[in-house]
Amino acid sequence: MNPAEAYILKQVEPYKSILMQLQTIIEAVVPNAELLYKYRIPFYYYNGFPLCYLNQSKDYVDLAFWHGDKLDQYRDHFVTTNRKVVTSLRYRSVEEIQDEVVVYVIEQQLAININPFKMVLGSKNKKKG
Repeated sequence: MNPAEAYILKQVEPYKSILMQLQTIIEAVVPNAELLYKYRIPFYYYNGFPLCYLNQSKDYVDLAFWHGDKLDQYRDHFVTTNRKVVTSLRYRSVEEIQDEVVVYVIEQQLAININPFKMVLGSKNKKKG
């Protein structure tokens, strides 16, 4: 078992079920996505680019992603407070998960297909110059 899967399975309920449901949706949309353990949380990568990550924190689970500013639909579902780059969908129960919203976000991330880490590093380098 890889460390990302272990992270998911060691969570207490309801967070484990939320993470597993999100994992199922992501892998159904992107069967070739690679689940890695980075920065102590599960990250999904596709074609070498980070697609999204899962994080259990406090009393919720975040499905976090970049490029939220480029997504037009379901904006009322997005959490952006106190964030400059990352947007997330936040869940406190499995029942809150709406498959069509998660599928939309993942498909849009695939369509954008830009490495968010290079964008962030690139903007930092431009500010220095």
